[in-house]
Amino acid sequence: MPERETPLDHAAMKAFAHPLRIRMFSYLTDHGAATATQLAEHLGESSAQTSYHLRQLARHGLVEEDADRGTGRERWWQAASFSIPGTEARKDPALRSLAGTVLSGLLEQRVHALRTWFEDTDTPTSWVEASLQQSTTASLTLAEFAAMNDAVQKVLEEHTSQARRRRDEGGHRELDERRVRMYYDAFPLPVTD
Repeated sequence: MPERETPLDHAAMKAFAHPLRIRMFSYLTDHGAATATQLAEHLGESSAQTSYHLRQLARHGLVEEDADRGTGRERWWQAASFSIPGTEARKDPALRSLAGTVLSGLLEQRVHALRTWFEDTDTPTSWVEASLQQSTTASLTLAEFAAMNDAVQKVLEEHTSQARRRRDEGGHRELDERRVRMYYDAFPLPVTD
């Protein structure tokens, strides 16, 4: 069974709930590693602001330094993987509120990313045809639901780790390589009569 990311704790959720930090994290996931100066230029902030917020995100494991880049004072940062706590957030009203704030910010970024992709008329047809937007609803048992989520996680990890190994071994970028985003939400719908 694939290992899932550790859910954010209360302090990390509180640190991440800041709108600028969500925007910075989204930029790093969209564009890859960046410096505080690059983030400042893109987001219209001062580099002192982005540097401070990067340190706060790093303190909670939401971003990490890209050790393969940068020299001396130039620090490159990349987004880290995490999950939003499910069970704990349902029990703790304060954590549930923070999780709601973070999810709202991430959903806004998701809508923006999807809209930007859809409106980009310069995307080559081959990339458009390889893309997938799908919604599926089915009746599953708890065991089937858990097995499906584990299988999807395994496939995502297999393909993303394969790409990481290719880059690590070759040290160069393929001509047709692009950053891609995968969204996957699987959750039970409310029980109805």
